[in-house]
Amino acid sequence: MKDYIQNLLKAAVKKIDTAHDIPAEMLQKIRVDRTKDRAHGDFATNAAMMFAKNLHKKPIDIANDIISVLGNDPRIAKVEIAGPGFINFFVNQEHTADSLAEMAADDRLGVPKIQSPKTIVVDYSAPNVAKEMAVHHLRSTVIGDAVVRVLEFLGNKVIRANHIGDWGTQFGMLIAYLEKKENESGQGMDLSDFEAFYREAKECYDQDEEFAVKARHYVVLLQGGDEYCRKMWKKLVNMTMDQNQKLYDRLDVTLKPENIMGESLYNNMLPGIVQDLIDKGIAVEDHGAIVVYLPQFKNKEGEPLGNIVRKQDGGYLYTTTDIACIKYRTETLHADRIIYFTDSRQHQHLETVWAICRKAGYCPDSVSLEHCPFGMMLGKDGRPFKTRSGGTVKLRDVLDEAENRVEQLLQKRGSNLEGEERRQVVHNIAIGAVKYADLSKNRTTDYIFDWDQMLAFDGNTAPYLQYAYSRIRAIFRKANDEPGKIIIKDEAEDKLSAKLQSFAETVNTVGQKGLPNLLCNYLFELAECYMHFYEKCPILKEEVDIETRKSRLALSALTASVLKQGLNLLGINVMEQM
Repeated sequence: MKDYIQNLLKAAVKKIDTAHDIPAEMLQKIRVDRTKDRAHGDFATNAAMMFAKNLHKKPIDIANDIISVLGNDPRIAKVEIAGPGFINFFVNQEHTADSLAEMAADDRLGVPKIQSPKTIVVDYSAPNVAKEMAVHHLRSTVIGDAVVRVLEFLGNKVIRANHIGDWGTQFGMLIAYLEKKENESGQGMDLSDFEAFYREAKECYDQDEEFAVKARHYVVLLQGGDEYCRKMWKKLVNMTMDQNQKLYDRLDVTLKPENIMGESLYNNMLPGIVQDLIDKGIAVEDHGAIVVYLPQFKNKEGEPLGNIVRKQDGGYLYTTTDIACIKYRTETLHADRIIYFTDSRQHQHLETVWAICRKAGYCPDSVSLEHCPFGMMLGKDGRPFKTRSGGTVKLRDVLDEAENRVEQLLQKRGSNLEGEERRQVVHNIAIGAVKYADLSKNRTTDYIFDWDQMLAFDGNTAPYLQYAYSRIRAIFRKANDEPGKIIIKDEAEDKLSAKLQSFAETVNTVGQKGLPNLLCNYLFELAECYMHFYEKCPILKEEVDIETRKSRLALSALTASVLKQGLNLLGINVMEQM
């Protein structure tokens, strides 16, 4: 409806702009917004104020002119002017009811696929090899996965890129230590404690010079393609990612082994890229290193910031790998849009990499490069979330704790669920709560990890939304009637209807901005609207006539469908019973 009103306005403005004083591009900027107060209609626009200067008239006179040429439209009940020239549109309730019926009959719930789908590469999660995933990996993983789900739902071709840290000088040390452990055990080993393995390898490297010499030699062999070192390196990668995949599956995250695009993927590209940057005059030699100076980035002395792409010893840096990464995603994957879900502290690094890629012609301006940064996860003390001893919190420990707490909650609530059904409910509530606590916060800010808040059955939490869904489904287990034609009479029905209709708009905005919290807020507001509707508009009481009951059942069914679809886009499961 919003787009429909925008088109009506464009046509009306063209009619009153007889001298063609309004540029065509300005017409495209006409905005129509949903009103916050329904007393002011369903939609409003400030178009009259926008065009006052061009048309040399007062906004209120322009607003009157626009209304005079709009004519009667069966979808619009009335149009009013407010304040200095705002135009408020009241939608015909019969049209709203028909739109909701179409929405309910559509398996996409009124969310159209975009007309020009894009190939979008989304870089998220990105753990390191031979290190266990920690709680700080959660934000990138669940925020990125929610946006991926939304972008795919909208009809885009989405390429998941799990840019794992699987290359670098540390692998000589790790290969040498894996070899040592396997020789000691006399057989292959199942690496279960990465933290201990990495720590022991580093201690061995620091204390045993013979081991350190072997480790440095293995780095050279690995980078030269030595078959044995490649085999041991691959074993480390596989053991790490097998563990990580178990966590992805447990989190109901859509990343799979085929989505792994490690730093090693771009290794063979690095020499050619550095030489190309030299040949194009973009990179220069400086004290034996190859450096790119970008005038738009300054150091503390106000001089152009140097970005090393090859060290004096011939080694490459993250900058070089990330340049190759963009070149690969643009030229090989044919990306139209590349999105990074990484820590906010990486922003300047990405900006410099992008500037080099643009300058070198590796990524044309037509390809959108976007950093979707996120803040830190904090403890209740306002400091980075750590264990009591100050160590890193393992992600699997957080998920274990969540499921234990949910089990205790179900016991307190006297749940009679048993066996596999109970296990699934515990999983859905626990994982949903952990993910939603993150997703519901604006990703650009830090947030406090609070067990009591995230597992609450009231407020803006996953358990509240899951419970809202199951409560609606419970109505249908008691009802003897099927949903019927929607008839909007009560104010609570009207508010719920308006909120349902804004689902498509919300999903599109999440896809554009990469902000899942907008969808979380929408679902919470929808659930609140429904609870108000449920209190004000009885459904199953005997005094409710059959036509009204069927209408309210239809509104209930549609609300449940939107809650389910919305939570699914966030990667959160619902249950028929809790």
